[in-house]
Amino acid sequence: MLSDIEIAQKAKMKKIIDIASSIGIPEDSIEPYGHFKGKIALDYLDTLKDKPDGKLILVTAISPTPAGEGKTTTTVGLGDALNRIGKKTIICLREPSLGPVFGMKGGAAGGGYAQVVPMEDINLHFTGDFAAIALANNLLAAMIDNHIHHGNALEIDPRRIAFKRVVDINDRALRKIVVGQGGVANGFLREDGFDIVVASEVMAIFCLATSVNDLKERLGDIVVGYTRADKAVRARDLNAHGAMTVLLKNALKPNLVQTLENNPAFVHGGPFANIAHGCNSLIATRSALKLADYVVTEAGFGADLGAEKFLSIKCRKAGLKVAACVVVATIRALKYHGGVDVAQLNTENLDALRKGMVNLERHIDNIREHYGLQAIVSINRFSNDTDAEIKLLTEHMRELGVKIVLANHWAQGGAGAEELAQAVVQIAATPSQQKFVYEDSDSLWEKLNKVATKIYGASGISATPKIRQQLQKWQDEGYGHYPICVAKTQSSFSTDPALRGAPSGHVVTVREVRLNAGAQFIVMVCGDLMTMPGLPKIPSAERIDIDDSGTVVGLF
Repeated sequence: MLSDIEIAQKAKMKKIIDIASSIGIPEDSIEPYGHFKGKIALDYLDTLKDKPDGKLILVTAISPTPAGEGKTTTTVGLGDALNRIGKKTIICLREPSLGPVFGMKGGAAGGGYAQVVPMEDINLHFTGDFAAIALANNLLAAMIDNHIHHGNALEIDPRRIAFKRVVDINDRALRKIVVGQGGVANGFLREDGFDIVVASEVMAIFCLATSVNDLKERLGDIVVGYTRADKAVRARDLNAHGAMTVLLKNALKPNLVQTLENNPAFVHGGPFANIAHGCNSLIATRSALKLADYVVTEAGFGADLGAEKFLSIKCRKAGLKVAACVVVATIRALKYHGGVDVAQLNTENLDALRKGMVNLERHIDNIREHYGLQAIVSINRFSNDTDAEIKLLTEHMRELGVKIVLANHWAQGGAGAEELAQAVVQIAATPSQQKFVYEDSDSLWEKLNKVATKIYGASGISATPKIRQQLQKWQDEGYGHYPICVAKTQSSFSTDPALRGAPSGHVVTVREVRLNAGAQFIVMVCGDLMTMPGLPKIPSAERIDIDDSGTVVGLF
């Protein structure tokens, strides 16, 4: 059996100008990065504004497990299948972060015969977008310390600097650091820290900006810290936002690549869903909707995290409407939620499957009841799935009135997802009654309480008096209409990653809050989640190499 990277390396790709031509993009509006990837000119995208939108299909999943679910693979396979049945379709994905690529997860370009290519480039440096975002972020961080060093005319309180440096590698040693050592020539001695690039506010702004001018305005709104008189200091006060925009202007152009079946794919932007809002860039999604009849996109992790933020932040701000929602699961993962150890997942276990189905049920309930969307369940088949397990799951979904499809796109590409594509077309023909979990007018505290109680099944939320006071202060200062972005573990509906299934009655504790004034949302850090992850005991990087012929091996 070929590995994902071996399948990708055997792909017969078309030149990117031909992929662009297939969706009507003229040759002079595509900027090739080599033969097989390119960026789309923003001035061309501006000409599409008056065109009608295609139908937006959201792919989400159950709470992720070590057994794997295959959400990106399903997104790619569904896009290929829709094209196979004659529907002009573009897929929109996030760019992979080098943190998980070299850490625990590995690559993020799909899998098997449902991948986007060139897979190696996409999983590594790609077109340099993440490097540009890191540079823009760290330029602002450097200008903060430089301003303090040269007299501090803005009277920034060094103890209240709120803006961190970033790097696109999991590195726990950088979570808490001290900068400015070595005397006055090296700046003011203070505590600092790093986040991973995908948790940066610059990344969030990048993925929500609608134009270069909007990008610049949002970057200028970043609150970098406070004075001793408690006055907010913004990036524009340091005159940093112009240079930051210059670093990002080319990165803002959406990246165009292709699937293994030579269908178009936009891969652009990449905030994590457990520590950020988990969606590809708004520019890419909006552009794809103008160029295709169907656009298939994914939101990170499960419907409690990625889908909630996709709707509460991205759709709310951009006015996007979702026509249908696909919930991805595997029988293996459901048995894991039913209490089975990873080593025993290949053995039939109807009791564990029955117990684990509660996780899928809650995600479906959230989508239908709290988001107002139509849902289809897509089961990625494994060879060890038994007829009895398939029958149990299928009958239970039918009792809930949910369409369920067994998909084989990992092994068969688009041909293995044609039934799923037909089902998506059918339910997307009926308008959804899309709604939000909370209203703009709700207080910041009430917004979190509604997400926790409605989506997570919690009994309530808690926080220290200091955090409550900070939220009230932001409320009073005019930030109360902002949506919230909950940073928590992806592995459970609770903040305890060990609680599988569908825990209820737990309390969601807010450990930290962050104002992202440029991205226009409030980050609520819940539980022990870190915005700078660490590497596992045996990181994926140990398996990645290049052989004597120059071929990359072990990437995924």
